[in-house]
Amino acid sequence: MSSARKSVTFEGQFRMHRAGSIASPTLAYETWGELNDAKDNAILIFTGLSPSAHAASCAEDPAPGWWEEMIGSGLPIDTDRFFVICVNSLGSCFGSTGPASVNPETGESYRLSFPVLTLEDIAESTWLVVKYLGIEQLHSVVGCSMGGMSGLALCVRHPESTRSFVSISSATRAMPFSIAVRSLQREMIRSDPKWRKGNYKVGDPPITGQRLARKLGMITYRSAEEWAQRFGRERSTTHARIEDMFVAEFAVESYLENHANKFTGSFDPNCYLYLSHASDLFDLAEYD
Repeated sequence: MSSARKSVTFEGQFRMHRAGSIASPTLAYETWGELNDAKDNAILIFTGLSPSAHAASCAEDPAPGWWEEMIGSGLPIDTDRFFVICVNSLGSCFGSTGPASVNPETGESYRLSFPVLTLEDIAESTWLVVKYLGIEQLHSVVGCSMGGMSGLALCVRHPESTRSFVSISSATRAMPFSIAVRSLQREMIRSDPKWRKGNYKVGDPPITGQRLARKLGMITYRSAEEWAQRFGRERSTTHARIEDMFVAEFAVESYLENHANKFTGSFDPNCYLYLSHASDLFDLAEYD
């Protein structure tokens, strides 16, 4: 299976869906498999909020991707048959232009000067990458969570862009419960004294706010019944080594803590705020 990790910069102004524009955005992407002569075997994958374009291992990065069990030879997204593309979302922090990137017009990081981001912007910028690869129509678009809504935005704005669409754990619009949870997650980050209205120091981000936001998100990813089945009231093996008696007594607490710590070490807080807000804004009914 051939694979590649690349990025492309589109010169000129990219006009955002709501207002404003960004200069010469860069989009990072990875591919697996071979594009056939007819260029009709491409599958485009939209990520959820936090993943990079590294959905599966590749020559440049043999580390397992976030969807390693799904993409590859003989797997559900079969790279022996399909040319698979995954693009890091516009607004993210894994190679694509976002709030953490340097604005080429000012030489300073965008931070909160980055325009309002929507999932339509993610869809349109991703479509630029597809066209750059010489593909006029995709075999399929696949999206998980936020990626499902981004993929839906692409399909409704470019109906001829794909022959099929697969949405996983996603929706046609952000519902009140999801908006409420994400609003509280954003408040947790913004309430951290280190956030400093988006001007946090490099190397000293609002980690406490990020950790709490990630934990809250992780809790909503499973039902109460699933949490009970997975952990029950199992005690944590690390609790006896922690001075604070109010934390990590139960295995579920340790699980949330470990995932939160992994996340805060890799994801930019401002990018999280922008992508979270973009998820809230999407509503397919606007296209009636």
